[in-house]
Amino acid sequence: MPTFVVSLRLPDDYDEEFIALIPSHRDFINRMINEKIVEVYAISSDRSRGWVTINGDDAAAVQAVVEQFPLYNYLQAVEIDELFIFDSTASRFPHISLN
Repeated sequence: MPTFVVSLRLPDDYDEEFIALIPSHRDFINRMINEKIVEVYAISSDRSRGWVTINGDDAAAVQAVVEQFPLYNYLQAVEIDELFIFDSTASRFPHISLN
């Protein structure tokens, strides 16, 4: 299944409604991680941008997942790019220790 990276632009200011949606958003992301749909979820330290690595059949399927994010209506921009290579320490077998 292809893997996509989704780049998100978060709003400049967070109102009370946005903040109130954060717990349900995190629950959704955690569920997607448990289902192996989302591989990686990251937010920049200044909380202005985010990146989500998502497995999906195509960009339209990934867009459909992103549109389910509880915070979707607050996102300033969403870019979806299919990855040619996605490698990480998490996807590798653990090192074997012989002791």
